[in-house]
Amino acid sequence: MHGVLLLDKPLGLSSNQALQKAKWLLRADKAGHTGTLDPLATGVLPLCFGAATKFSQLQLDADKTYEAVLLLGQKTSTADAEGEVIETRPVPPITLALLDEMTRRFTGSLAQVPPMYSALKKDGKALYEYARKGQEVERDARHITIYKLNMAPAHDPRVLAAIKIIVSCSKGTYIRTLGEDIGEAIGCGAHLGSLRRLETGGYTDSQCVSLLSLEAMSEAEREACLLPVQSLVASYPVVTLDADNAGRFLSGLRRRGNAGQWGPDAELVQVFGTNPAAFLGSAHVTADELIPGRLLSPIEIQDMLAASRPVSPVSSSPAATAAMA
Repeated sequence: MHGVLLLDKPLGLSSNQALQKAKWLLRADKAGHTGTLDPLATGVLPLCFGAATKFSQLQLDADKTYEAVLLLGQKTSTADAEGEVIETRPVPPITLALLDEMTRRFTGSLAQVPPMYSALKKDGKALYEYARKGQEVERDARHITIYKLNMAPAHDPRVLAAIKIIVSCSKGTYIRTLGEDIGEAIGCGAHLGSLRRLETGGYTDSQCVSLLSLEAMSEAEREACLLPVQSLVASYPVVTLDADNAGRFLSGLRRRGNAGQWGPDAELVQVFGTNPAAFLGSAHVTADELIPGRLLSPIEIQDMLAASRPVSPVSSSPAATAAMA
């Protein structure tokens, strides 16, 4: 089984628990998720099966969009609603002028210190292992980018004042930390009341299926939910090879083209064969050379063709297609 399942991760499950449930429902042997969502979080969790796991790093590195509610006036031990309240402060009036100021302040390039309750490693141990023992260790700030930030007043029965934010950001951004930092900038403290991932690497929550829906489906209906492996590289240019050069490419050999034959230099392209029509893997283009990257095995390609999975290029933007003469 090869493909991508866009799961709407439910509240209360870890990413791995959600993966294991979906893996069992699909009777899959090889599977992995593409970036952790906290149990508190819901939303887009791409799950990769079979050959798709070879390209999962692209989703780990992808930009993401989140919607969150910040509960003002309270700081917690975990910076979210799962932790204990450790500090309470009065909340100033939440005016549109204040929100505009916070939006400007927290948009662009930022230095962010990762939270103690995270899976980042320090001396071989996850930070949350130290945090659970009440220990705090020094963490280096990481450079992140907030591409777009929308803020608006919100209502939540748990607190007197709340803010809803929608954040488009680079990989490695901790929304819990962003919320806590915004609370400190306002002067009252804050923690995350809810979090939902709306988009990651071109996949949106409107495309997702829930675990409850999967459970109610037949085996064939579940398999039909899988997107093709090449959807993981859909935003990149396309290169198409004839049968002879496709075989050489799959052997790991570079393919030299005529001037501009593969298009401009590119860090990543998706590569297809023509006879049979099949997704072969990824490559990069440098000085008119097509250099193999992550490749599918002949067995994986045969499996995908036998399963009649879609093998045409999947692209959300105009693609540059070149054929070996």
